[in-house]
Amino acid sequence: MKKIKKSIFIFFRPMLHIFCRFFFEQKYLSGRHFETDYYGYIWALRSIWTRSILRLAPPMPCPVALSCHVSNFKNIVIHPDNIDNFQSPGTYFQNFKGMIHIGYGTCIAPNVGLITANHKIDNLIEHEDGRDIKIGEKCWIGMNSVILPGVHLGNHTIVAAGSVVTKSFPEGKVVVGGVPAKILKTLP
Repeated sequence: MKKIKKSIFIFFRPMLHIFCRFFFEQKYLSGRHFETDYYGYIWALRSIWTRSILRLAPPMPCPVALSCHVSNFKNIVIHPDNIDNFQSPGTYFQNFKGMIHIGYGTCIAPNVGLITANHKIDNLIEHEDGRDIKIGEKCWIGMNSVILPGVHLGNHTIVAAGSVVTKSFPEGKVVVGGVPAKILKTLP
């Protein structure tokens, strides 16, 4: 059965690729999800259907699930191999006032929030100035976690599920968790 699916994918791949180029930037139609398996095309067709045809959400330069919120895709730096992070349900990338850098190989679980600007305490209608979020390579952000403005996570950092990360851990190779997050374990 897998051989049949693989051969069908190989046959239709060039046509799918040309079709998807009408909706997404070319650089996001490459990488492991488009070259070695067909998940990228499934995400792309689903995104085209919900965002472009049904118009339930604004179009994006790469396949993004309907339940994923991205304030400004121009303010995200991500490798095309990591577009699977935009398929997790409930993810929230609030970056209209700051940049979000996501390192290669980083995994973001469902219901994670990355927030670059908070509301002003004295005037809740306005936002403070944005501060960039930088997540290193091969990090893992656990389910229901929140990363607040200005946080920098070094390479190989694991954020435990349900954590609120309020400060940076640039050294990397650590497990952080809690509210507010603190170092729970140092990795070898």
